[in-house]
Amino acid sequence: MRESARTPVVELFHRYREPVVVQTVRSTAAATIAYVVALQLSSEPAPLTAPLTALLVVQVTLYSTLTTGVRRVNAVVAGVLLAIGFSVLVGLSWWSLGLIILASLVVGRVVRVSEFVPEVAISAMLVLGVTQVADTAWDRILETVIGAAVGLAFNVLFVPPVWVGTAGESISDLARRMRQLLLRLGEELTTPTPVATAAARLHEARRLDHDIADVDAALRQAEDSLRLNPRVKEGLLHRVVLRTGLDTLEICAVVLRVLARTMTDLAKERDEENLFPPEVGRELEDLLGHAADALVSFAVLVTTQTSEAAEAAESRLAGDLAAAATRRERAAQLLLQGVQRHPRHWQLHGALLAEIDRILDELAPEFRSQRLMEELDRSAREQREKYPRIAAAREWVKERRRERAAAR
Repeated sequence: MRESARTPVVELFHRYREPVVVQTVRSTAAATIAYVVALQLSSEPAPLTAPLTALLVVQVTLYSTLTTGVRRVNAVVAGVLLAIGFSVLVGLSWWSLGLIILASLVVGRVVRVSEFVPEVAISAMLVLGVTQVADTAWDRILETVIGAAVGLAFNVLFVPPVWVGTAGESISDLARRMRQLLLRLGEELTTPTPVATAAARLHEARRLDHDIADVDAALRQAEDSLRLNPRVKEGLLHRVVLRTGLDTLEICAVVLRVLARTMTDLAKERDEENLFPPEVGRELEDLLGHAADALVSFAVLVTTQTSEAAEAAESRLAGDLAAAATRRERAAQLLLQGVQRHPRHWQLHGALLAEIDRILDELAPEFRSQRLMEELDRSAREQREKYPRIAAAREWVKERRRERAAAR
């Protein structure tokens, strides 16, 4: 089928793995099941509160469902009870609507539903409209419980997918954008660069902050999908590898922005001139090219999920860093010779080299290993402090295993 001939349904099928598509399908299924169950258990002819509650409870990941489900149920139940009371006493009018919103927001703070305070008011308003024909208040409460139970059970029985792949693609895309920017910066080292062109590169580097925010959102979803997921055996390790990888790229993005600023300052000082002599410019261009390749190799390393691919990515990263180190030494010698002959703007030359060094240092394997170990230790310490009894039980089990192993 040609790309232009795709119908919206076919396009939706091809995007079935995207979070928004999966969430749409899961929410629809949970709401429908809740309605069918409520039809059997409730005396209402149209128990719409059950699918409404299921829609509010079902989340993309199992972890978010279990951790936020209780607060969300409390918010829905509080809103339903308020709506029932208002329906019995005053019904629906403009002033009762305003009063129920005010009461819902106050009650939401009292029952401590955190970020779901607005949903108390939302549930109250929606239920108030369908409660006009209710025979008893207990039917609405029963429907709410049914919807909440179906929503919670749905993600427990049908475990949501793991979004590591989506987060990995976001990290790889970010690394490729940074690579393209570095290559463009390198191409401008050997030609006269107008200030407007250098400023455009600086603006492009600043836009990376927004890209990082988007990647961080995708990574948070991936981290949630790994927690409490029976499909994943080493969820903590996966989360730490991805998180530390993004942290490294974020630091490199900051340094890249400073690098673009340095080149903008050079362009201002050397209007209608090459930023560097041809030989120095070529060495620096090659150096930035190897640094750009190292960024992509690093992203592949932190996002790969097989040992063979990880070894290949680590080998490519080591090769890129080694080539960059060789070019760096040559470029440093040429810069030093140029500064000794023509000390004009030497501080900008030194700043440029120092910023490239910082990027290469952040991508070095020893830095990555150190950051991984520190993050794993921090996560383990937080878990022990947050759940001391579980940590003590685990230590007891490990001690018993060591004793049995020693006795054999």
